[in-house]
Amino acid sequence: MYTLLKNEGKARRGQLETVHGTAQTPCFMNVGTAAAIKGGISSLDLVELKCQIELCNTYHLHLRPSDKVIKEMGGLHKFMNWSRPILTDSGGFQVFSLAKLRKIKEEGVYFSSHIDGRKIFMGPEESMQIQSNLGSTIAMAFDECIENPAEHDYAEQSCARTVRWLARCKEEMARLNSIHDTINKKQMLFGINQGSTFDDIRISNMEEIVKLDLDGYAIGGLAVGESVEEMYRIIDVVEPYMPVNKPRYLMGVGTPSNIIEAVARGVDMFDCVMPSRNARHATLFTWKGVMHVTNKCYETDSRPIDEECDCPVCRNFSRSYVRHLFKAGEMLGGRLAVMHNLYFYNTLMEKIRDAIDGGYFDKFRNKYSELLAVRL
Repeated sequence: MYTLLKNEGKARRGQLETVHGTAQTPCFMNVGTAAAIKGGISSLDLVELKCQIELCNTYHLHLRPSDKVIKEMGGLHKFMNWSRPILTDSGGFQVFSLAKLRKIKEEGVYFSSHIDGRKIFMGPEESMQIQSNLGSTIAMAFDECIENPAEHDYAEQSCARTVRWLARCKEEMARLNSIHDTINKKQMLFGINQGSTFDDIRISNMEEIVKLDLDGYAIGGLAVGESVEEMYRIIDVVEPYMPVNKPRYLMGVGTPSNIIEAVARGVDMFDCVMPSRNARHATLFTWKGVMHVTNKCYETDSRPIDEECDCPVCRNFSRSYVRHLFKAGEMLGGRLAVMHNLYFYNTLMEKIRDAIDGGYFDKFRNKYSELLAVRL
């Protein structure tokens, strides 16, 4: 259940109560694609890094180790030793990213596995069954993520099919949640708004999926090629049609500046591989901007990565040492960098929540939206 606690303009401060605990929003979900954050971060680390919700990938876990294995192991929470909420995406994004390996039909999507080429079929029912086996807190509806730019006619047909798929997802989840051996009988379902960059399709699609009265609603199909300005414009177009009393999730976004700007437009939840992926390439987020720690200027720099940060890395190690680890090819360099970036993102969300609570979010936005994008 989502409760809206406070507004400042369109920015929303809320909380999402689930069977696996309550998440404070706005929040950032740390991406553990295959039930692990890349960079050697365990679920025990995530608690210290202030992660509220972890995101895992339905398609990848279906292939390895398989959702049936995870169900046999007691579900994803037990499998990875994580007690807080988990959101599983539906496999729909793989419809987009594996475009050369798939064929879309009314019943669902036929894939070739990117691992070994074996044939896979996934439709709304299969996606719900896999996510039910995983036992995640929140399951995402199976959809097609349309590329930008797209043809108007194709976007319209795809969205109509996605709405039909969504109704099938809801029906199948209700059936699964009633079965005696289902791991999480209180699994939540979020629908996904699509429509490329076409206002009319985005609006009509949002109006259609709201009728199904789901647990939450996501804006999908953004950050896949369109400009940042276009992304913000689409959020502005869709937001008035999103229910006030349900959580709003912007999928796959983004930079600290993107998050601040999307919160200002009424978004509650975010996920992105950026903090961990960038960290593994020595790019770190700080309260003064973005740092590339392997730069020569940090060779004898005894300061922490960020003097304003109290993460485990900044409390214990210098820029010089982290730079050395990357230069020496030591795995610890990537691990420490990922820890710092995840802590930074989760602290950013904490500060955003405090700003909305305190009535100074607009001031926070004016200070940090551009500053956090500066290249040091």
